[in-house]
Amino acid sequence: MAHYAFLDEDNKVIEVIPGRDETDTENLPEGFDNWEDYYITKRPELISCKRTSYNTKHNVHHKDGVPFRGNLAQVDSYYYPEHDIFMPLQPYPSWTMNAVTAEWDCPVAPPDDIQEKVYNWNEETQTWDLVPSE
Repeated sequence: MAHYAFLDEDNKVIEVIPGRDETDTENLPEGFDNWEDYYITKRPELISCKRTSYNTKHNVHHKDGVPFRGNLAQVDSYYYPEHDIFMPLQPYPSWTMNAVTAEWDCPVAPPDDIQEKVYNWNEETQTWDLVPSE
């Protein structure tokens, strides 16, 4: 089963639905070349429909398949046509898109102990601030 994302004029994901597998061309309605073109007719108020991969995150397919479009599309995420990937919202203005890993890169590497302690990114100071433990 494939999943499909409906996009608005800003390429923002409005809805994600399960749908026909892209290889299921036998059941493709007459007059359509692919399922993306068919599904967009069900949401004519939207601009586009793009297939997305349930098993792809950070441009890695978690079932040893081929990664597809960077990340699973989620409502309020965005599609970047120049990279053909889905990305979550940019977390901070200083973070930059990494189209290879389909992640947002922070301008400063996180602390080495971020797995053991809790840090918050401070956009104003461009630093990782340790959250005091209770």
